[in-house]
Amino acid sequence: MRPLLAALFLALSLSPAAALEPRDGWVVLPTIHTYADLVQRVRAAVKDAPINIVTQASASDGARMQGHTIPGNRVFGLYRNDYARRMLDASVAAGIEAPIRLYVTENADGTATLSYKTPTAVFAPYFDEGGLALSDLAAELDTVFSQIAQNAGNP
Repeated sequence: MRPLLAALFLALSLSPAAALEPRDGWVVLPTIHTYADLVQRVRAAVKDAPINIVTQASASDGARMQGHTIPGNRVFGLYRNDYARRMLDASVAAGIEAPIRLYVTENADGTATLSYKTPTAVFAPYFDEGGLALSDLAAELDTVFSQIAQNAGNP
């Protein structure tokens, strides 16, 4: 019985992660693209947008370097210095939220999903302190992130 339970546990732990579900404040965009293609499409879409990739992290790359295979995932941190100055002028506390992230995840069917918390959702806890300047910046960034997601995710 123990070998059977061990085999079941191993099979479950190696199975692909479930697809991301929509949640409050998030945009979840399933695509027809493979993980590798969507990563490249995000990079290209950001080059055409008024923002920059300032950080990247990939648990799947890190796992591979340690001899493990997990479904692809990459987090892109996006921002720009003038956005940072405007944010900090409105709320120093909001600075912990920068850069704002896009998340590319590999699905079990070979496609990939692009998701992100909207900048409005990210900065909402600081609106009392940051006022109209911060909420205006968040709305501006909502448009930038939406444009990137649509450009990267569309066929």
